[in-house]
Amino acid sequence: MYVSYIGVRTFTRTAKLRLGTPCHGARRNISSLPTHYTLPSGDKIPSVALGVWQADKGEVGEAVKTALKAGYRHIDGAWAYRNEEEVGQALRESGVPREQVWLTSKLWNTFHAPEDVEPALDESLQKLGTDYLDLYLIHWPVAFKKGSNNVLDEELTANPYPTWKKLEEMVDKGKVRNIGVSKLRNLTANPLKHKPAVNQVELNFWNPQPELLKWAKENNLLLEAYSPLGSNKQVKETLQVPEIQAIAKELGITPAQAVISWHVQRGTIVLPKSVTPSRVVENYHVVKLPEDLFNKLEKAATSHPPQRVVNPSKNWGLPFDVFEDDGGVIGWRSGAPPV
Repeated sequence: MYVSYIGVRTFTRTAKLRLGTPCHGARRNISSLPTHYTLPSGDKIPSVALGVWQADKGEVGEAVKTALKAGYRHIDGAWAYRNEEEVGQALRESGVPREQVWLTSKLWNTFHAPEDVEPALDESLQKLGTDYLDLYLIHWPVAFKKGSNNVLDEELTANPYPTWKKLEEMVDKGKVRNIGVSKLRNLTANPLKHKPAVNQVELNFWNPQPELLKWAKENNLLLEAYSPLGSNKQVKETLQVPEIQAIAKELGITPAQAVISWHVQRGTIVLPKSVTPSRVVENYHVVKLPEDLFNKLEKAATSHPPQRVVNPSKNWGLPFDVFEDDGGVIGWRSGAPPV
């Protein structure tokens, strides 16, 4: 597999996690979790990011600065989040050099036409105050007519290849270092100059998607987990799952840390989001679960019917389900399971 691990976080069975300090114990040394993954480009993407979806103006900037001070070096944003300007200002005020922070943004549905891709990217770059992105994703596998109220562009939805070709141009121009997709299992049967570096999808206790994870690893495609603790309404329920609470208690960590650690241990990038300073710091500190505890959590997560957090298909008035029907898109890799 092309993804390699850079850096480690270590933990021991008998140690109690103290935020910001290494853990040492007397028994059963546990091997490490990756702090980064190496992409095909050679770039190293941090395994834990601060997600800024639904982070309101006036709050997101402080969350970003708190995260960077705590050690985060990965911010996952998007044009559609409407907070890129504040994110960029916080980055500048943090004092952390731009080249040390991984910035992700996403191309919105109304900008899939090739002539609209670069202007949309330039707007995000201007708001973030940078001349390049580390990662630029196609936000949804759906194209809308520009300026419309969710009017489906059937041609670009069925064949995103023209959009992808324009993204490849952005890589060649140096405006983007890596490109990828989000919630998209299919791209095109045409040859790709730059293959997707990642696929950002929903992964959490309620929707663990083991088949997709297995397929992604077999096809050298790194997954990023959004909504890793479930939806806002599910977080409390997630953290009260008996298996999660038992693991957290045994290891002396929080339930949220147990879940976020499980995500990284599965081999995915994880994107927890919060604007509460203590939780921002808490979410960054992950540890490798002992194999028996990891397997216990994996079994619990995959033993119930999956529940998806977000599906806007009906609200957008689509004639198909974005997670069950590819709208006629030809698979860029055959056999990809639903996302």
